[in-house]
Amino acid sequence: MKNVKLFAMKMICMCLPLSACCQGKWSVVPAIGEPTARHENAFVECNGKFYIIGGRRMNPVNVYDPQTNKWSEGSIPPIELHHYQAVTFHDKIYVIGAMTGKYPDEKPVENIYVYDPASDSWTKDAAIPSHRLRGSSGVVVYKDRFYIVCGIADGHNGDHKKWLDVFDPKTGKWQVLTDAPRTRDHFQAVVIGDKLYAAGGRNTSKNTGQVFELVIPEVDVYDFKNNSWGTLPESANIPTMRAGCSAVNFNNKLVVIGGESAQAVAHNEVEVLDVKKKKWGNYSPLVRGRHGTQAFVWNNRIYTATGSGNQGGGPELTTLEVFE
Repeated sequence: MKNVKLFAMKMICMCLPLSACCQGKWSVVPAIGEPTARHENAFVECNGKFYIIGGRRMNPVNVYDPQTNKWSEGSIPPIELHHYQAVTFHDKIYVIGAMTGKYPDEKPVENIYVYDPASDSWTKDAAIPSHRLRGSSGVVVYKDRFYIVCGIADGHNGDHKKWLDVFDPKTGKWQVLTDAPRTRDHFQAVVIGDKLYAAGGRNTSKNTGQVFELVIPEVDVYDFKNNSWGTLPESANIPTMRAGCSAVNFNNKLVVIGGESAQAVAHNEVEVLDVKKKKWGNYSPLVRGRHGTQAFVWNNRIYTATGSGNQGGGPELTTLEVFE
């Protein structure tokens, strides 16, 4: 009965302005059923439903319907897909720049894969240029084109990239753009206005025994209009350096959620950058620290789910959290 009341309160809260009922805290949604435990997966919203896709192993798509508060199960991707930032575009979910295979020698996936929620079906889409393959990149949509930034080309071994590429789904053409100021992987990119923000991440290097340690403090910014990069001043470095974090645009602010570093437990920190003032603040921490998943904004709330609760591969989580 307690869970039912909590869910009813959440549904009422979703219909009101954020300031009317919300105190800026994370809570676990008491859903009916649960998704497959996983990490290094995607988590996105499409047409009012929430989709968990991929992750290590061959996992089915899990679908959460906020109208019924229930999880259901969809199809399994045609190949193992992990370490990517999925994006929703024209009612479909795009997987670009994923990895496949086992640690530490994962291979970058050679094609774009598209999931159609309406038919619960997968399509193997355009090939990614062979000389630009990598995974664990930031991926965003800006003016109907896909931008893929940074990443790593050899699993977790050390071939980091500072590449920026753009793909036009209308023409099927790829274009190489200006390199980012530095390499980084295990991060997520965010668009705010006419700029792309890259915050968090690391230079994963199993070759030197530094898988988790080489985290990146700087925030790099790409200006779409000028095809130029800049770096925020040192005073705007991310306060808690970590990789495997989620990132969203929440009310035109950059929010970095969770993550992984040299500490044993996954980060629960949620930090927010005012991009105009170039100053960081804090939101309340996650109920459970996690890395290796995504977050998104829907109805003026932030949602995240699954991921790993400690450094590395486990424990794999099943909970859905909401910031309201």
